[in-house]
Amino acid sequence: MLVILGFAMIIVFMTLIMTKRLSPILALIIVPTIFGLFAGAGLGIGEMVMEAIASMSSTAALLLFAIIYFGIMIDVGLFDKLVEFILRIAGNDPVKVVLGTALLTGAVSLDGDGSTTFIVVTAAMLPIYQRLEMSPVVLTCVAGLINGTLNIVPWGGPTARAASALQIDANEIFTPMVPSLVVGLLVCFVFAYFLGLSERRRLAKNGVTWVTGLGTGRPSSRKSELVGAAARAAAGSGSAGTAAGSGSAGATGTGASVGGPDDGADGNAAAASASGNSSLANTALDPNRATLRPHLFWFNLALTVAVMVTLVLDVLPLPYLFMIAMVIALMVNFPKIKDQQEELASHASAIIAVVAMVMAAGVLTGIMSGTGMVDAMAAWLVDVIPEAMGPYMAVITGLLSIPATFFMSNDAFYFGILPVLTETAAHYGISAADMARASITGQPVHMQSPLVPAILLLVSLAGVDLGDHHKKVLWRALIVSLVMLTVGVLIGVIAIG
Repeated sequence: MLVILGFAMIIVFMTLIMTKRLSPILALIIVPTIFGLFAGAGLGIGEMVMEAIASMSSTAALLLFAIIYFGIMIDVGLFDKLVEFILRIAGNDPVKVVLGTALLTGAVSLDGDGSTTFIVVTAAMLPIYQRLEMSPVVLTCVAGLINGTLNIVPWGGPTARAASALQIDANEIFTPMVPSLVVGLLVCFVFAYFLGLSERRRLAKNGVTWVTGLGTGRPSSRKSELVGAAARAAAGSGSAGTAAGSGSAGATGTGASVGGPDDGADGNAAAASASGNSSLANTALDPNRATLRPHLFWFNLALTVAVMVTLVLDVLPLPYLFMIAMVIALMVNFPKIKDQQEELASHASAIIAVVAMVMAAGVLTGIMSGTGMVDAMAAWLVDVIPEAMGPYMAVITGLLSIPATFFMSNDAFYFGILPVLTETAAHYGISAADMARASITGQPVHMQSPLVPAILLLVSLAGVDLGDHHKKVLWRALIVSLVMLTVGVLIGVIAIG
């Protein structure tokens, strides 16, 4: 009964958020509560939930203060120069921007921390997506794919958990899987390329064509507005002293066409409007925002680098590190108490959304663990594997890791299910290392789970609905996981007994 209730709860939850019948926060709270009562939790359901929320408090604190810190850095203009540089390299072509998103995510993901990666990538890339009127769902899809694929690095969570659970060296798991990782990343970049092409076509339908040597913009009802944004991005003509507008983004030879031969004054008006920075007025790169602190650029850069170095060295707990960094950033950039209060208030909506999502996820994980659903589902997964499939236990483990790590935490899978599967596989001559390698191939899908705080942070920062993110990313993540598993089998690092 617990198995049925567990899987039914997950199915109902996913259906409700993907069809937008309920928001993720509401679904994370009400759906587990109802199923938990059916599972016989009774009045003990409150204690289950509070224990889970208590265990997630440090994560909530990290996300809260990290959002404020990086929000301050965006407001004061630290990332404006980075955005300008990326635009200079990528031009105004959505394909190059999406590929740039993939490259940046891959570079930052090497630190093994998903939350930090998504904060940095969103801070740097979301203003560009807004500037070019690209869909932020593309950003979350690409960032989620790349980060999930790189989540198998030895210092990342799943590989370390598998090594600990099976008492083997983490490098013994990871090193042979490097070819699978490389191929998985290549598949991610292929997806990024086609997502960029899709965005280019969508923008063209709205009256803007991103040129790579041919084509002109098509007239549309929103032509003046869109062309203004395009001309602004291509010309890079901002106000003096603002990083966002300086330099020519069109230097790469890629720019936006301004209408057709009959555009006349409309095109000129759009260009004039663009030169007045109107196309950036409602974005994080507004060159006229009062919070800009160009004279403190080097201080803010040094502070951020120091935070990143301290993060990698693991000298201080991350929540406390970002608390200290936030205080320093606020005191230096906004010395007046009134300005500090206004700056904090400006990020209130993002903070509430993320922290509420994390706390709501605690309801789901607490009830699943407290009622025994997780244990029952794990035992059922092991029992349903026929004995005749024993020689294929590594492959089966890889396939199971895809849904299992999406529906339950990495801890539940690696410490609860993997050891049992590994013990069974040993009877067929399959080593623990092979099982561990197979078990990490489901990470591209795992990282999209609503049980992962980092992905909740990503969609919240990008202003994307979790259901929309899942529609675009899940099938792509599934393909990446299957490709990594297949490559591992083909090169012989995931054995078939």
